Amino acid sequence: MKKFSFTAIIEKDPSGWYIGQLEEFPDVLSQGATIEELKDNLIDALKLVLAAQREKTKIQYTGKKTIRRKISYA
Repeated sequence: MKKFSFTAIIEKDPSGWYIGQLEEFPDVLSQGATIEELKDNLIDALKLVLAAQREKTKIQYTGKKTIRRKISYA
């Protein structure tokens, strides 16, 4: 499987928590006590956003004759 990389935009709030968002997927937001925890939480949030979008798209094409193919890029 190909690996993808994303850019996290990170801020530290006044209470010391790190707040982050993925630049490529602005709907992916999370927080963490450390940058490493934030990174893990952003990956989990990305998986949830992609799963929700996949389900939404699947519903849109229900009952239609379609072809599905995996694609990847490096």
